[in-house]
Amino acid sequence: MNLVMALVPAAALAAGNYLVAVQPGCIACTAWLVAGPFVLALLLVAVLPRMPARETVAPVVAAPPAATAEDGALGLLAALQATGRLVDFLEEDLAPYGDDQIGAAVRDIHDGCRRVLRERVALEPVLAGAEGDAITIDAGFDPGAIRLTGNVTGAPPFRGVLRHGGWRVKTVTLPVRRGQDARVVAPAEVEIA
Repeated sequence: MNLVMALVPAAALAAGNYLVAVQPGCIACTAWLVAGPFVLALLLVAVLPRMPARETVAPVVAAPPAATAEDGALGLLAALQATGRLVDFLEEDLAPYGDDQIGAAVRDIHDGCRRVLRERVALEPVLAGAEGDAITIDAGFDPGAIRLTGNVTGAPPFRGVLRHGGWRVKTVTLPVRRGQDARVVAPAEVEIA
């Protein structure tokens, strides 16, 4: 019986069904860990500045089309799919699966997406400190970088408890996928018998 239980997850993983080959986990944690990179990719599309066109003498040979922020975001999404199968996970209907199955499936997805994110985006906290630390927010703070919640009255300085340190992007290296349709995030796979 133990041999059968050990082989079912391996067979399910080989078939690409991560939600069958799983162990117990927290669904709320799963949602944060999996959706975070996807949301970051969408935010990067909205936040990255568009480069103004420069006036140059056009060469005789036509240049390839310039990369856009959309291309970079699609490249990041493609990398998250290729390494972590993020799109597959987000597009799958989770209703028929139990929390324990979903939680265990997320381990591989999380590892792959985390690796891609760390290779492509260097992050730093907006505010240093551990969650739960007492903190003072002085006048002149950036409300786009620090969100005050709770009983916010009066003028700064505000004293409160750090609930989340936030994230700020230091550097971004978006993937360049030359010779590919940028809108194809993952090509279809057909196995020929």
